Amino acid sequence: MKHYVITVARETGSGGHDITRRLSEELNIPYYDRDLLRKASEVSGIHERLFGAADERVGWKEMLSAAEKVYTGEILPPDSDDYISTRNLFSFQAKIIKELAATENCIILGRCANYLLIDQPDVRLLRLFIHAPLETRMARVASYSLAWSTHEVARYVRREDKRRAAYYHYYTGEEWRDAAGYDLSLDSQQLGEDGCVELIRNVLPLFT
Repeated sequence: MKHYVITVARETGSGGHDITRRLSEELNIPYYDRDLLRKASEVSGIHERLFGAADERVGWKEMLSAAEKVYTGEILPPDSDDYISTRNLFSFQAKIIKELAATENCIILGRCANYLLIDQPDVRLLRLFIHAPLETRMARVASYSLAWSTHEVARYVRREDKRRAAYYHYYTGEEWRDAAGYDLSLDSQQLGEDGCVELIRNVLPLFT
């Protein structure tokens, strides 16, 4: 029996996490975010703290020395010098993502899941990208970062988007915001969170 998986990529401050959580509740299926780090830690024996440190973070030195894409699917053995490298940590996360997709209906937030699952057998896939105008995203971030100035909020939003784009390109060789990588791209400012959840629920049967 095929399972369906919804992957969600989102711009910083777009409300993608809240939309994912609400969609999870309405569909009564789990969503995975940082839970993946714990699962990868359990499988690999590598401390979860190391997964957290490498999570959606890629250094410029690594980026400049990377091939067209870094992820190959290979998992290095424990006696390898690179066993705890960011590449191997990502490979463990990818393994968990594929195993979850093969065993249950779920939603996966970030971590290149739309790329990792595109050719996964026996998985019905809906790939989402949540975005919004910069001003709207800044207002959301400012609402839970009250001590920050407008300049600090803008810098944070741009920096986080840049990091997510770098992370995605480093492992996949593709562009994070490229519409070809997604089935639906939703403007959360225009639709609102309610509208996004309703639209996703309405189109889900077309993909599953």
